[in-house]
Amino acid sequence: MYNLCEIMLTVRHYTIPIFIPELACPFQCVFCNQKKISGQHHHPSGDEIIETIENHLRTFKAKRKYVEVGFFGGSFTGISVEEQKRYLKYVQPYIRLEQIQSVRLSTRPDYITKDILKMLKNYNVTTIELGAQSFDDEVLKKTRRGHSSKHIIEAAALIKKYGFKLGLQMMIGLPGDTLEKSLNTAKKIVSAGADNTRIYPAVVIRDTQMHTWYKQGSYMPLDLKDAIDWTKKLLPIFEKGGVNVIRVGLHPSEGLINGEEMIAGPFHSSFKELVMTQIWKELLGSIAKKHKSKSVEIHVPKKELNYAIGHKSQNKKMLMSELKSVKFVASEDLPSRTFKIH
Repeated sequence: MYNLCEIMLTVRHYTIPIFIPELACPFQCVFCNQKKISGQHHHPSGDEIIETIENHLRTFKAKRKYVEVGFFGGSFTGISVEEQKRYLKYVQPYIRLEQIQSVRLSTRPDYITKDILKMLKNYNVTTIELGAQSFDDEVLKKTRRGHSSKHIIEAAALIKKYGFKLGLQMMIGLPGDTLEKSLNTAKKIVSAGADNTRIYPAVVIRDTQMHTWYKQGSYMPLDLKDAIDWTKKLLPIFEKGGVNVIRVGLHPSEGLINGEEMIAGPFHSSFKELVMTQIWKELLGSIAKKHKSKSVEIHVPKKELNYAIGHKSQNKKMLMSELKSVKFVASEDLPSRTFKIH
């Protein structure tokens, strides 16, 4: 018999992503070209949606799993209600068969109404993500989002009122942004009652307004070092506020990896690992001084083992320069971000 805690610990979470690039977006935000970012250039047909679902389901091996379909890339609730229903109906047979448990979607704060939320409830949507990007009105204006921070707050409150899980995405390094503004956005995301968030460093994508500004020299994205430093400071705010960070860094689509679509900016396929490496570097920094020339065994939480060792073993190499030997050991019972020295 499994108790509730054991079940929660052993359930594997899967998301089947279906990208609908720029569908219904009323504004072309200065940073955005979803077709370039997602690597997808057309709206999927019903057959393609079913094929995507079937292909993903075949790869999910965990016995205990929670599967959701995510409609990403556009302003889903901005399309006609009939069109929304059409997309959502493709998922319902799999929910009835208990192969899929729920649906999540992304949209704009100004495309949330009571009627839409009532309809989404009937189609097993449980999570709604808003592309907040920033809670600073100057940044929102410069990025041509077409809405204010007030719209974000109002939409977030309505989503929570109707019993949905709330996601609030943020971007750092946008035009007009500062570290202080990004930290304030993180605090506002917590106070808005978000259940989860994504942190995206702004990058310059080909054929966007930011690309034009970059060529003109009027906009410069964060460099990788600063983007890591900003994100390192944001994570504790979310952790303390109980907001689950489900993504750190852009998804590495082919166009971003080979550099064809990304012109400039702090993109790295292992961005989260770089951030976590720096967090652990600070945590482990005092070990070398305290145990100089000795052999040490460092016990860290199992899920944090690779981060503690560091990207390309950076942290282990740092310690090895001062210690006789270093061994990292994965522990099942240590709380997150803690360690023990033997």
